[in-house]
Amino acid sequence: MVRQRTVAVLVAVITALSVPGAVAEPPPAPGVPGAPRVPAPLSELVPGVPPGPSQPWHLDTPDQALAPKVYTPTAEEDAAEPADADAESDELIEYVPLSDAVARQSGVVACSKQTGPYQRQVEGWLRLRVDGRQSANDCLAIRAFQVRYGIRPDSGFAGPVTWAKMQLLSAAKNPNAAGKCPVRAYRVACVDLTRQLTWVQKGTKVLFGPVPIRSGKAGYRTRSGWHRVYWKHKNHWSTLYNTPMPYSQFFSGGQAFHGIYGSVYNPPGSMGCVNMRIADARTLWGVLYKGDSVYVWGRRPGT
Repeated sequence: MVRQRTVAVLVAVITALSVPGAVAEPPPAPGVPGAPRVPAPLSELVPGVPPGPSQPWHLDTPDQALAPKVYTPTAEEDAAEPADADAESDELIEYVPLSDAVARQSGVVACSKQTGPYQRQVEGWLRLRVDGRQSANDCLAIRAFQVRYGIRPDSGFAGPVTWAKMQLLSAAKNPNAAGKCPVRAYRVACVDLTRQLTWVQKGTKVLFGPVPIRSGKAGYRTRSGWHRVYWKHKNHWSTLYNTPMPYSQFFSGGQAFHGIYGSVYNPPGSMGCVNMRIADARTLWGVLYKGDSVYVWGRRPGT
């Protein structure tokens, strides 16, 4: 859940990507020997009224398994609207092999000859011959899809972003076609870990979504099963990861729906929360209410 800017080309060396840990504590307050250490001012991370001795804003617990301390935000705090994400955050940047990335950056227009991690799935979606091996015909078809939906670099590599876009398109009309999310007369927020999608339904009517998400990585899996939204905190801030969690809606301990200032496609996953694009998290904020049901199932690829 670290803020980051999308670069022109990202490479698919997923295991080499560093995962942020807790941020080092700053030094004691100047002129006060032995003063307790405090995190960076909230005003630097979250728009609105910074915390003070008489009006502290809630900080996250040191363990995602634990529920944060629930309190009622002041009207002044709730009036502070989280900032929009940079436009670059929502760009569809494919995670391509290093050799392909270098070729593209060098100005060489080349169609990838490498078999992608989602080769079979992409071949099937495009109604190509499903053999799990990249061919010149496969690359041209994949590239055409990438060009159409603005996926960069459009090298024809069957990567996770290309496959995620295909799944989102397939789910657009009826995300619950497979019946994996229980249909109830009340609102249910459905979290499909396998497809990395979420939506809200009431009966068979979809009230929100589907939209792409990023759930917990290996070792920090988003907990499956039934949950309930027990606390909504628009300007939550995690001290554990030193990052804002705008439009947080907690449903299981320290796990919540919330927006991120970065790409939801960034591997390897979150620290347990259901990460969303800022605009999607803002819309969901007005759809879900305290006490609403959340149903989580499936398994994020790689976990």
